[in-house]
Amino acid sequence: MLKKLTSKWLLALGCVAVFSSAMAADPVPSGTVTLTSKAVALGVGVSWGDGVLTVAGKTHPFSVEGLSVADLGISNISSSGEVFNLKNVADFSGNYVAGEAGIAIAGGPTDQILKNQNGVVLRLHGTQTGARLTLAAQGVKLTLKK
Repeated sequence: MLKKLTSKWLLALGCVAVFSSAMAADPVPSGTVTLTSKAVALGVGVSWGDGVLTVAGKTHPFSVEGLSVADLGISNISSSGEVFNLKNVADFSGNYVAGEAGIAIAGGPTDQILKNQNGVVLRLHGTQTGARLTLAAQGVKLTLKK
């Protein structure tokens, strides 16, 4: 009887531990982003565009520079995602590069995790249309509009 009771408690504690670590795996987003971009490419290209950061119900437009596409021609690209570690809206502007392995935000197979010099992290979902979106060698520059 004691062995059955102990096994049930151990199983229950194990389930709580797994549930707790699963819930802690992804922090709560600070906000969301959507971006649209036009790209001109002949194998390697440049693009420019605009986006909207939404934090606490307020929208903040921004410009996009430095994306690259791996296709030929002219393409329209759109993407959306979550923003993490944004404590001050001004920290959003900056140069974003592919996130290092230490970023504890799970991404799907087509997600891109980006991080800027202020510690702000973006998780962009694979909603690009018309081209395969990649980062230019220097990353991507996002600048809040005034």
